[in-house]
Amino acid sequence: MDVVESRFCRPEPRRRVRDFVAGLLAPLPVKNCWTIAEHAGDVGPGGMQDLIGRSSWDDAVVRADVRDFVTAKLGHPDGVLLVDETGDLKKGSHTVGVQRQYSGTAGKIENCQFAVHLSYASPLGHTLVDVALYLPKSWTEDRERRAEAGVPDTVVFATKPQLARRLIETALLGGLPCRWVAGNEAYGGDPQLAAALRGHGLGYVLAVACSHRVPTGLGIQRADQIAAGLPKRAWQRISAGAGAKGHRYYDWAFITLPQATDQHQGHHWMLIRRNRTTGELAFYRCWSPDVVPLHHLVGVAGKRWSIEESFQATKTGLGLDQHQHRRWKAWHRWTTLVITAHAFLAAATATSTTSPDGLITITVNELRRLFHALVIEPARRVADVIAWSIYRRRHQHQAKTSHYARQTLTEP
Repeated sequence: MDVVESRFCRPEPRRRVRDFVAGLLAPLPVKNCWTIAEHAGDVGPGGMQDLIGRSSWDDAVVRADVRDFVTAKLGHPDGVLLVDETGDLKKGSHTVGVQRQYSGTAGKIENCQFAVHLSYASPLGHTLVDVALYLPKSWTEDRERRAEAGVPDTVVFATKPQLARRLIETALLGGLPCRWVAGNEAYGGDPQLAAALRGHGLGYVLAVACSHRVPTGLGIQRADQIAAGLPKRAWQRISAGAGAKGHRYYDWAFITLPQATDQHQGHHWMLIRRNRTTGELAFYRCWSPDVVPLHHLVGVAGKRWSIEESFQATKTGLGLDQHQHRRWKAWHRWTTLVITAHAFLAAATATSTTSPDGLITITVNELRRLFHALVIEPARRVADVIAWSIYRRRHQHQAKTSHYARQTLTEP
């Protein structure tokens, strides 16, 4: 809270944002302004609703402070920026950005809301750092709907890769140290995003579809055609990183691609992953200003799963998708405070890089439970004791004053 409190000019919002983040960290079954207010000891949700919807503070500036905090705690020259979108199922048509569209969470077309997130991963840890709400054309072209949801006039339609590019450029301008960018097929299939990353000198490992066409020495070929023509000796068994059940081993192969026609010098590859059990293939377009070995590209590709872990942690533990806000400003503020809480947990987890023999390193979810049990709850109990002590002493003082006053009035 020392990092962001200067963005809240008055003591009331500073206290409320502290209590709000504590509520996000608490093991509440449902997280909204009502339950968080109850956890903070408020008589109603009005104060928390004011913090999210009406009080004066800039969520973009708070996220910039969180980014600086992440730079100080998790920053590393080999950091990886990860871009991915997540969807939240929503009912009705008034929540900002909602429309019927395909949801990977539901596995079908549903009424949902999408946001593009930027995550940062380094050898020290990983966390969400920034976000951009995806606004479909059905919203950007509807003035009345925009006005009702409080969408600023400056917001225009942007594709998800365009939103990702803005988030990456904002992170670079803010000084977040990184060398690589990774993303799924929605971003790997956009040539403008790849060209922009080359312009910034950022290496990338971006997933592409099996039908993605790339230039080779034998002409333009589909990615799956290239994989089919590889000999057995081209495949190597390499771990993509540790998972919940140990190292994630796959068969990997890569081929060098011709230099692109743009002005950015560097090295292009097609990276192919093969599941050792099912034989399923995945494809990646890669670029780096310098030559790197295969295992380095595999490591970057493996980092992409950390943003999925962040989504799971923030949705199951911090209420990322449990907001009940329809308007643009409220949505961004709720999401910003969730990102703040997650960055705190990631940084606190990174302070313990070693564990006693026989114990795994502490996870974000376990730290959240420990922090609530050992810090938040004891502090609340102490606060209750102090509040009761103040009430009791005030009551006794009033009673004593009233007693002396009655004696004075009854004396002859």
